[in-house]
Amino acid sequence: MSQRKTAFIEGEYYHIYNRGVDKRNIFSDQADIDRFFQSMVEFNVLDPIGSIYQNSFNKQLGSSTSKLEEEEVLLVDFVAYCLNANHYHFLLMQTADRGVEKFMHRLSTGYTMYFNEKEKRNGSLFQGRFKAVHIDSNEYLLHVSAYVNLNDRVHQLGGSTSKLVESRSSWGEYTEKGKMADGICEKGIILGQFRNSAEYKKFALLSLDDILKRREDPEEI
Repeated sequence: MSQRKTAFIEGEYYHIYNRGVDKRNIFSDQADIDRFFQSMVEFNVLDPIGSIYQNSFNKQLGSSTSKLEEEEVLLVDFVAYCLNANHYHFLLMQTADRGVEKFMHRLSTGYTMYFNEKEKRNGSLFQGRFKAVHIDSNEYLLHVSAYVNLNDRVHQLGGSTSKLVESRSSWGEYTEKGKMADGICEKGIILGQFRNSAEYKKFALLSLDDILKRREDPEEI
């Protein structure tokens, strides 16, 4: 297996994405979206948890994993994400040694096992190794946050990607108030550069307009 050109460094930001093999859907229904999101949360810890089922069982027993949940060291910080029917996008910061690689391996392996069992299929679900782009400037970071947060609109998917699956993203974490603003993302690096969430929303929507005008690259995922 060839070595990656992108080196993963603690404290650095990365745009991570992949799609289904042969461009197939990786989510068949809303339950799949929910399971993938749960996997994003539960596999993002330094100490391996085993399977989602095993972790749930341990928590029910009140194990040390459950008691120390708030003190667990994360592999990555989510800055933004979007889950579409046949692909996903993440904006991540690595927070532990080899954090991105460990997290993505657990996520893709665990979810593929779940999906294959559910759909009675075998083989790879994702199109090879996940793709990774290093974010090397603050301007790039801001625009990637908009691209990821609004990725369903980038692909002009409307409110849903199919009749059964609606896209799920961190856009609400950035633009809503109260409980709707809660979530899994570390938003300070982005929102801290704007007077308020409304200013960020304005920036992101303008960035989206620019993306849609320039989006003619056939390699676009």
